[in-house]
Amino acid sequence: MSAAEGPLVVGVDSSTQSTKVLVVDAATGQVVASGQAPHTVSSGAGRESDPRQWWDALCAALHQCGDAAHEAAAVSVAGQQHGLVTLDSQGDPVRPAMLWNDVRSAAQARRLVEDLGGPKAWAERTGSVPGASFTVTKWAWLAENEPEAVRSTAAVRLPHDYLTERLTGVGTTDRGDASGTGWWASTTEAYDEEILAHVGLDPALLPRVARPGEVVGTVRDSHDLPFSKGTLVAPGTGDNAAAALGLGLRPGAPVLSLGTSGTVYAVSKHRPADPSGTVAGFADARGDWLPLACTLNCTLAVDRLAALLGLEREAVEPGTTVTLLPYLDGERTPNLPNASGLLHGLRHDTTAGQLLQAAYDGAVHALLGALDLVLDQDADRSTPLLLIGGGARGTAWQQTVRRLSGRPVQVPRAKELVALGAAAQAAGVLTGEDPAAVARRWKTADGPVLEAVERDETTLARISGVLSDATPLLERATENR
Repeated sequence: MSAAEGPLVVGVDSSTQSTKVLVVDAATGQVVASGQAPHTVSSGAGRESDPRQWWDALCAALHQCGDAAHEAAAVSVAGQQHGLVTLDSQGDPVRPAMLWNDVRSAAQARRLVEDLGGPKAWAERTGSVPGASFTVTKWAWLAENEPEAVRSTAAVRLPHDYLTERLTGVGTTDRGDASGTGWWASTTEAYDEEILAHVGLDPALLPRVARPGEVVGTVRDSHDLPFSKGTLVAPGTGDNAAAALGLGLRPGAPVLSLGTSGTVYAVSKHRPADPSGTVAGFADARGDWLPLACTLNCTLAVDRLAALLGLEREAVEPGTTVTLLPYLDGERTPNLPNASGLLHGLRHDTTAGQLLQAAYDGAVHALLGALDLVLDQDADRSTPLLLIGGGARGTAWQQTVRRLSGRPVQVPRAKELVALGAAAQAAGVLTGEDPAAVARRWKTADGPVLEAVERDETTLARISGVLSDATPLLERATENR
């Protein structure tokens, strides 16, 4: 047996690239065991993964945790948002899941917005203006391009729903993840039957939306997982909502997450509705809201530029007047799904390190441009910007965010905040506590604060000017992707 002070809980982070599992002491927040296993993702315009990989990775990661997983009293799964999982009548995938960064449905997104009243109507109805990342647009793409797959589909799930259902045998989701589909209305907090009818999706194919704090089931006996009989299963949620739980966020505290995608978000008491489409009006996993802006190109794009230049990722050099928009996979913020990377201002004396710094600047510019839209009008602009995700401990990322934001930057010591948020949710179903309060008790957001420096308005203005001038070019479809 472990020497834990309280019951053990399991938090799962099923992300784009891998599944990570933490076994956590619910009393103290101490991580007593962990495991991780990778996924594969297709390349090209489509980004797809076989959902069965996620399950295999979950099983492998849990087994790496040994006896600690067997002792756990509750489990919660957080997963990458927006992914379209189509299952047949036996519960097997009809085809690979279309992931959040699959932008093939850009044309369907535009048509859906036009067909159902325009951006303002969508924002007021669902909280968001759907782009190519949203699940509803992927279903519309599938109906047009693979009608046989649609006819074979008996259930539609999000990635975290799929794993939760395999644990419990019951189809459920939560408001946080459902709010990223485009067919869940934030006004009513229910599925929107008119939108579903418009895209030809029977609501009976969708999972039930569980209440925050609800126990959605127990782990089934029918598979070889190291859980004890009767282990409770929490609703789970999307990865960003889980990270918000993992930080114990209070309203108004801004977060910038540097991962495969980049995100900025904050908890709000007010239901968001941004008709520009920059801010997605997501729900959080507790009952509040999580206005969020997301970029497709973040750490992977910058690392790719570093590799092309033959540099280590920290080998940046100051003094650049080059602008590099690292939109290698198209872009969501700004909404340029057909874009590719763009370099402007190259000179004979430009160094490779300056080019790399320009890639960092371009990635951070897109995120900071949305930050003011994410925060409520009365938010305290001097509150430290919480920097999380895989890039958060990189010096080049930290200093770029600090210089371009002009804000103090706090880097939490806790790692794997998505999995910690899921663990806090699992602890909440055991104790009845607010999972954000659990995370605050665990002190997950504690970490060093880098003092604010003067905001680099010159660089921000230069990048904004190049982006404005280049937008007509970036809007053109890139052939042979």
